Amino acid sequence: MTLAITLRQLGFLVAVADELNFSRAAEACYVTQPTMSAGIKELEARLGVVLIERTKRSVLLTPLGHEIVLRARALLLDAGEIEKLARSGANPEEGDLRLGAIPTIGPFLIPKALPVIRRAFPKLRLYLREAMTEHLLEKLHAGRLDLVLFAQPFDASGLETLHLFDDGYHLAAQVGTLDQRPVKGTELQGVRLMLLEKGHCLQRHALKAFPDLDIEQDDTFAASSLATLISMVSEGLGITLLPDLSIDAGMLAGQDVAITPLPDACPRHVTLAWRPSTTRRKLFVEIGEILQATREALRPLADSARAS
Repeated sequence: MTLAITLRQLGFLVAVADELNFSRAAEACYVTQPTMSAGIKELEARLGVVLIERTKRSVLLTPLGHEIVLRARALLLDAGEIEKLARSGANPEEGDLRLGAIPTIGPFLIPKALPVIRRAFPKLRLYLREAMTEHLLEKLHAGRLDLVLFAQPFDASGLETLHLFDDGYHLAAQVGTLDQRPVKGTELQGVRLMLLEKGHCLQRHALKAFPDLDIEQDDTFAASSLATLISMVSEGLGITLLPDLSIDAGMLAGQDVAITPLPDACPRHVTLAWRPSTTRRKLFVEIGEILQATREALRPLADSARAS
């Protein structure tokens, strides 16, 4: 016997599970709340079970509802991949591409790479989303992103990854407080660094840049962005580690900040990730090559700026 469950009904169920609110779930699905409620009731009637407990104050999934939502997410993801396969059958370089990037990489790399990507793939519509690594990878697994630009070490199990380049660090302080000579990691033992707030992978990576040392974060200040962090350093409020990519992209221009190399720091590994089931792997690799070339092009520009 055919139950005639539809993908639309499953999409409604997943939206309610995400929002735990019928009004917000309906908005997320671009339907009215009565349409959403009717779709859920029809699904429950088809299955002969209760999936959602409704009260005046809350919306909760039943235990069976939780299990079915997990299966529904997988089905919707597979259905989305089928649609993409059909659309990209003639040309995988056309259509929408949803790229996620972390804020300590994306702003320095993607704007410079985007013109090249557009020339190479003129029929590709690129949508950029910026967030923390954990959220980006969750969206990638769930099918809400196609490609993610982030930094390792970070758990990317279940995904295919492409290493783009290593990104080292410089020590940054207010002008006049640093020698220009390279600094060894051992010289930072016991020094408290101003870093990004917890949740940023750069904060974790910076603390682990010297695995054998006990590098500490200044608990009196944590920045929400690299721009804020650099402004604090410029005012002489502390020192920090800055990734080479941000420096080479010109982030210190006009700032009262001096830098010195940290040659023995462990770099972060800038990486692209996608789902192994994708039909656009070749396209993703080509985009990765463009990002690599963009990074290399920044090095001579930065060297020239520092020399002048």
